[in-house]
Amino acid sequence: MASLNVKINNLELKNPVMTASGTFGYGLEFADFVPLDGIGGIIVKGTTLNPREGNDYPRMAETHQGMLNCVGLQNKGVDYFCSNIYPQIKDIDTNMIVNVSGSSPEDYAECAARIDILENIPAIELNISCPNVRDGGMAFGVTCEGAASVVRAVRKRYNKTLIVKLSPNVTDIAEIARAVEAEGADSVSLINTLMGMAIDIERRRTMLSINTGGLSGPCVKPVALRMVWQVAKAVNIPVIGLGGISCAEDAIEFLMAGATAIEIGTANFIDPAVTIKVRDGINDWLDLHGCNSVNDIIGALEA
Repeated sequence: MASLNVKINNLELKNPVMTASGTFGYGLEFADFVPLDGIGGIIVKGTTLNPREGNDYPRMAETHQGMLNCVGLQNKGVDYFCSNIYPQIKDIDTNMIVNVSGSSPEDYAECAARIDILENIPAIELNISCPNVRDGGMAFGVTCEGAASVVRAVRKRYNKTLIVKLSPNVTDIAEIARAVEAEGADSVSLINTLMGMAIDIERRRTMLSINTGGLSGPCVKPVALRMVWQVAKAVNIPVIGLGGISCAEDAIEFLMAGATAIEIGTANFIDPAVTIKVRDGINDWLDLHGCNSVNDIIGALEA
C-alpha cells in the first residue's frame, strides 16, 4: 500500500480525506456507516460564540448536479460545544477540527480562544464567508482587509493550526489567500459555496426562505478545481481542496492541482460511506500507477 500520510502545518493526517463542515454533523452521526478513525480529519459543523437559530424554512433546495442551502449556521454556541459535544468526540482517533464563524473579528477570536484550550481539538477552520455586521452585511472573505482582520484577531488568541476557508465569491481568490497567509494562516481551504438561487415557477417564489443560498455539489467542481490550482501557485502554505468531490478520481484531480488534502461535503448526503471509498480509491490509484506516497502526486499537474 502507498503511504497516504500528509501534513497541514504541524497537523498530521493519516490520509488526505477530510469532511466538510456542515455535511458530517459532529462525526457521531456517521459512526454507524464508516469507521471514523479511518478518515484523515473531521471538520464539525459551524460553531459561533453565541447560539444561533439559523434561517427560516425552507432552507435547502435540490438543483441539477448540486444543492442550495441557507441553513444559517444553526448551532448552540461554543460553550455548549465545549461542555456537551467535546466530551463525546475528544477520543475519536482522528483530527477533530472545529469550523468557527462570527459577525466581528472579536467574535471569531473569542470563540477560537475557548476552543484553543480543548486538548484534543488540534485545529480550527475559519469560515470567513460570514457577514460583517459592521459593514452592512458584506462577507469578511470578499476583501483582503476583511479577511486579514479576522485572521489577525484570531491569530493573537489561537495557538494551534489555523485553516482559513475562502469564499469563491470574489474577483481574485489568490489575492485573498495571500492576505490571510500574511496574517498567520497555516493553511487555506477552498472553496466555500457559490451564491445561487432557484425559483418555483408555479408559485413564482424562490425556493429558499431568504431567496439566495450557497450552491454545492458536483456542479461547482470545475470552478473549485480552477481556484485551488490558482491559490496553490500563489501561497506557500498548504491548500485544502473542496467543491463537488464525490469519488477518488475527483480527489486526485484536486491533489494534482496542488491540494495537500481534500474535503468531501455534499456527497456525504448521497453516500454516507463516501469518505472511506475515496480514501481507498486514492490508494488503489497510487498502487496502480506505482506511486509510493500520495505526496508524489500533490502538485504534479503539468500545466
